[in-house]
Amino acid sequence: MADTITRPTEGQQGAAPAERVPTVVVDGVDIVYRVNGTGAGRGTATAALNRILRRKKAEKAAGVRKVHAVRNVSFAAYRGEAIGLIGTNGSGKSTLLKAVAGLLPVENGRIHTDGQPSLLGVNAALMSDLTGERNVFLGGLAMGMSREQVKERYQDIVDFSGINEKGDFITLPMRTYSSGMAARLRFSIAAAKDHDVLLVDEALATGDRSFQKRSEARIRELRERAGTVFLVSHNNKSIRDTCDRVLWLERGELRMDGPTADVLKEYEEFTGGKK
Repeated sequence: MADTITRPTEGQQGAAPAERVPTVVVDGVDIVYRVNGTGAGRGTATAALNRILRRKKAEKAAGVRKVHAVRNVSFAAYRGEAIGLIGTNGSGKSTLLKAVAGLLPVENGRIHTDGQPSLLGVNAALMSDLTGERNVFLGGLAMGMSREQVKERYQDIVDFSGINEKGDFITLPMRTYSSGMAARLRFSIAAAKDHDVLLVDEALATGDRSFQKRSEARIRELRERAGTVFLVSHNNKSIRDTCDRVLWLERGELRMDGPTADVLKEYEEFTGGKK
């Protein structure tokens, strides 16, 4: 469950001006997926027929298998930090981000947040039958911006995304976009607003190096405006260029938490080379 952090008000005893302000506290969190069925014969025609027969006969409910995606993870994030999340495939990075955003329940432990976390992923939903222009407005409104604010920032969003560099694609339906174009537009919409906590899942892996540099610069701006940024990426260079702290998850467990250079050194030794 996600809770709101209560911060000391000005003048309260113990609140020092230089004190770091926590924005996200993850306290002993377990996240468990429940999968119906035992897994035997999964995906075969025989297994499908057996499931139909079991339902018809109502002999018994299918078994439930538990998959521990995140195990006993604890850390605190602070205002002004950019934190990278790294780990091999299936290590629980994206699952943890979804839980911090309030999109997944936790089995054990608590997640406390200060402000509203905003999750940006390459699969974030925009409406494919609407034009890019309409999606800019809908996306901005969904993030809490007023229509006037979206109008003011509209051209900056389009220019930042770069999708109009080879034609007037912003007036075309999103379904005509490549996956990279759609991902760049999603990031550009999200980056147009200052966030208390911005959770970025692989968005910097899309587009050319020029777009990646713009994205990294924008993340640094968000940090300077007292926000907190989490970045999931398999691109260690993006992590180095953007983050000052890294969390390394492996098999759902927090293996290391520390300065970017130190954690990436250990991670690259673990994976057998730089990425």
